[in-house]
Amino acid sequence: MNKQIGVSSTKLESPVFIREWASAVGKKEGEGPLGGLFDFTSGDDLLGNKTWEEAESAFQKKAVSLLFEKEQSAVNSVRFILAGDLLGQEIASSFGLKDFRVPMFGLYGACSTCGESLSLGSMLIDGGFADQLVCVTSSHFASAEKEFRYPLDYGSQRPPASTWTVTGSGAYLLCKDRDTNFNDKQKSELSQKNSGIYNSMPACFIERKHEVAITAVTTGKIIDYGIKDSMNMGACMAPAACDTIYRHLKDFERQPDYYDKIITGDLGIVGQKVLLELLSQKGFDISDRHIDCGIEIFNSKEQGTNAGGSGCGCAASVLAAYLLPRIASGEWKRILFLPTGALLSKVSFNEGKSIPGIAHGVVIEQM
Repeated sequence: MNKQIGVSSTKLESPVFIREWASAVGKKEGEGPLGGLFDFTSGDDLLGNKTWEEAESAFQKKAVSLLFEKEQSAVNSVRFILAGDLLGQEIASSFGLKDFRVPMFGLYGACSTCGESLSLGSMLIDGGFADQLVCVTSSHFASAEKEFRYPLDYGSQRPPASTWTVTGSGAYLLCKDRDTNFNDKQKSELSQKNSGIYNSMPACFIERKHEVAITAVTTGKIIDYGIKDSMNMGACMAPAACDTIYRHLKDFERQPDYYDKIITGDLGIVGQKVLLELLSQKGFDISDRHIDCGIEIFNSKEQGTNAGGSGCGCAASVLAAYLLPRIASGEWKRILFLPTGALLSKVSFNEGKSIPGIAHGVVIEQM
């Protein structure tokens, strides 16, 4: 079977199953529209730690720990962890995951890292290099502000186009084979929730009627429109999202209505408008099925998050808490999931460089 499709897409020979998923978020995220859906919500964004960086590591560790609590058989059989975050040298991942003692690939695709990890993870399994692996990403509002903008004590003002970095993490268990215990999944999960295995019980439990799998990926290209405004990430990333969606539809010879939803990671309100306009210029209208994780996770007007949410933890936590359950329940049959990333650093920004974007597309559907 030729797995290479078109210019830059890959069709997996066999579906790669997302057997389990888990999410852990901070206080502000728990107060948003999706607050009742996360597995764990902390009332303290430091999670009892001394620094914001340590706290982000703790959120990532929490998400993976919850994943293993849900699927205890995977604890000793996971081949790799594919992880990433926004901090220098990926310290959130390395310090957060070291105690699991699982071989790890550290990834960086900015806020698109969730899509990158799912893409590479599914290809590793499809290629026979692993039977089970974990994908996890995280971000933290305070650690990201210190890394890319200003420490919180500086008290800088945020313009309307800016986004609010999500404090949280999402983790996924990818497997080669179907879940042999799938018929007992709902009963088991409900029992775990009622027994208090989660620190925060999701208010909405969705019956899992279908298994969920990754069937194809479209790898993002670096797209640079010359934008230099680091407080307008949506405008920086929207051209990359447009490029990946366009190439994906062309590679597979599909129309937007092939998908129930086309979902970007964290373009926010501003970036969504740019994306829809750019795609319309290429002859595609996705306005009736596009949603953005950065828009969904916060009530921007009430919570003061301006254009919406962002960060590696944005797409990752929304996928685990909101998107995958809707595929598993049968509400949606198939989605195109596109985490988006702005590729900048303090060095590149201070040297006056532009901010390129990238977006990785992952096809996720019910089995």
